[in-house]
Amino acid sequence: MTVTTGRCLCGDVRYECSGEPLWAAHCHCESCRRFHSAPFISAFGVARDQVRFSGEAVRVYESSPGVRRSFCPRCGSPMSYERDTAPDEIALFAATLDHPERFQPQEHVLADEQLPWVHLADGLPRDSGDPES
Repeated sequence: MTVTTGRCLCGDVRYECSGEPLWAAHCHCESCRRFHSAPFISAFGVARDQVRFSGEAVRVYESSPGVRRSFCPRCGSPMSYERDTAPDEIALFAATLDHPERFQPQEHVLADEQLPWVHLADGLPRDSGDPES
């Protein structure tokens, strides 16, 4: 069984998850871009019951009806994304991984919202919807 670990910038919030990702993608949606202050984000989904957070409790922000984003209360690092339409899944962010070089994205999601000055010639499929939607 694969064990994946990660943490926020200051190290107060840590996580450990077991099992393989359900999906791994670069997201170009405006909500993710704004929450992360980045032109796109890289994330992966895992079964909710396979993730354990430790250390400082995350703060949770409901960014839209049925969508919750968590972050470290000390340094502000984004930690997770959850939505009511996928109650058994949680998304974690590749930039929080202890070994982000192991992240293997499978596609671009919400690619129709990609900023025009972002050019990624990685050959990955481009989808206008959410992963697993």
